[in-house]
Amino acid sequence: MPNENLVFECETGNYHTFCPISCVSWLYQKIEDSFFLVIGTKTCGYFLQNALGVMIFAEPRYAMAELEESDISAQLNDYKELKRLCLQIKQDRNPSVIVWIGTCTTEIIKMDLEGMAPRLEIEIGIPIVVARANGLDYAFTQGEDTVLAAMAQRCPEIDNQLLYFSENKNLEQKEKNITSQETPSSLLAKDTLGVAVKISTKNSSNLNNLLNNSLVQNLFNKKSNNVVLAKKEETKNQNNVLVKETNLLDLKKINMVKQIKHPPLVLFGSLPTTVASQLTLELKRQNIEVSGWLPSQRYIDLPLLGDGVYVCGINPFLSRTATTLMRRRKCKLIGAPFPIGPDGTRAWVEKICSVFGITPEGLEEREKKIWETLEDYLKLIRGKSVFFMGDNLLEISLARFLVRCGMVVYEVGIPYMDKRFQAAELTLLEKTCREMNIPMPRIVEKPDNYYQIQRIRELQPDLAITGMAHANPLEARGITTKWSVEFTFAQIHGFANAREILELVTRPLRRNQNLSSLGWTTLIKS
Repeated sequence: MPNENLVFECETGNYHTFCPISCVSWLYQKIEDSFFLVIGTKTCGYFLQNALGVMIFAEPRYAMAELEESDISAQLNDYKELKRLCLQIKQDRNPSVIVWIGTCTTEIIKMDLEGMAPRLEIEIGIPIVVARANGLDYAFTQGEDTVLAAMAQRCPEIDNQLLYFSENKNLEQKEKNITSQETPSSLLAKDTLGVAVKISTKNSSNLNNLLNNSLVQNLFNKKSNNVVLAKKEETKNQNNVLVKETNLLDLKKINMVKQIKHPPLVLFGSLPTTVASQLTLELKRQNIEVSGWLPSQRYIDLPLLGDGVYVCGINPFLSRTATTLMRRRKCKLIGAPFPIGPDGTRAWVEKICSVFGITPEGLEEREKKIWETLEDYLKLIRGKSVFFMGDNLLEISLARFLVRCGMVVYEVGIPYMDKRFQAAELTLLEKTCREMNIPMPRIVEKPDNYYQIQRIRELQPDLAITGMAHANPLEARGITTKWSVEFTFAQIHGFANAREILELVTRPLRRNQNLSSLGWTTLIKS
């Protein structure tokens, strides 16, 4: 092997990526009861209009708070202006949450968004989440990372007294025993779904402590020395944000914690609902229940977090969210490769199974079947070379998948690399290169575009996966390119979507083949 280990380098320290405020384009669609307010200049507004391509009459759930010269020179009161806009949003849309997206300008003029948001949310009665998705500090997809890290701190706290349900290995037998008892040592209540909830009490002090717990008080009322289920109260006063957040802890979530036979598992990362359902079903086949997703489809359905909850990421750019979940919310992170490609999805499921002490079944056969269905694409790319210039932080996972497909990866440029969060992915990349007998790629963090273009000229790869800014110049020099941003917006996760990745990768190669058959072999002037 030419390189026995991965080689890491860091060049300029600059980001050459798409703007991170573009995360609004998929997050506002994912969180259906949200409203995103981007606070920036006209340049940010032009970018959103052009990049997102949403027409005015579609009434998207995001807007621009444009900063004028008077704002930047501190002639206007920021708080009053933002309050006016948020009240208008409340009147027109009445969302469950407003997300403020900070930009480069708010960083430069030092707008205290985190200081204003708590005051304002009390006044208007709607939670306000602040995320700094500026291009000075973050790369393209890290915009989502900042939003999810901020939202993770708004997730309700799980009650450890409820976790005994998931830790009890003989739950069904215990339910049978408790139900058959007619003594005061056990209490029985029925929830609105008709599911029995049992609370075993050894002595009255434990019972009193449990009943005095704020979470349990929301669920049960004592009437005539019996515990009966309290009806979930509807929030009548929208000005009380705490009441709205308390409603998150409803019976469905308690029932969810009760039913699972392993510690709660929360997956974090924004995916289309169909893809999220596919990954949930993959885990369900291994008898693993997903307790929740961050972000959820609705803000009021954010998952329960806390000590004893396991979390696992589905995208490699969510390192800040992972850190927040571990340090602030005391969750346990499952360090797994990411479910991109059949090999990555299998490794992801296997890692989660190993943490919960479950032996995975049928994964090897399932992966093999997927590879057989991809053979028509694999014939086109096997033995060809690819060069990643770096844009969306998906590069390591995509490189690993393409190596497994038989491609040679010359270089993996990546704007930002968290080696701890991507440790399992890097290990799988090394293992894949050895198994396929392919040289280890060179990994360059924050690559210098000038030097990269020189290297592309020397190496002459069959395909360069690059940002939009460099695609046309490279095509003019005879290098076949593919926009990296397309992988961000495509459905590429899970077993079923591996075909979508290869469809994107092979499209420019198939185009060249079709043109060659027409006799168009030279597309540029020499």
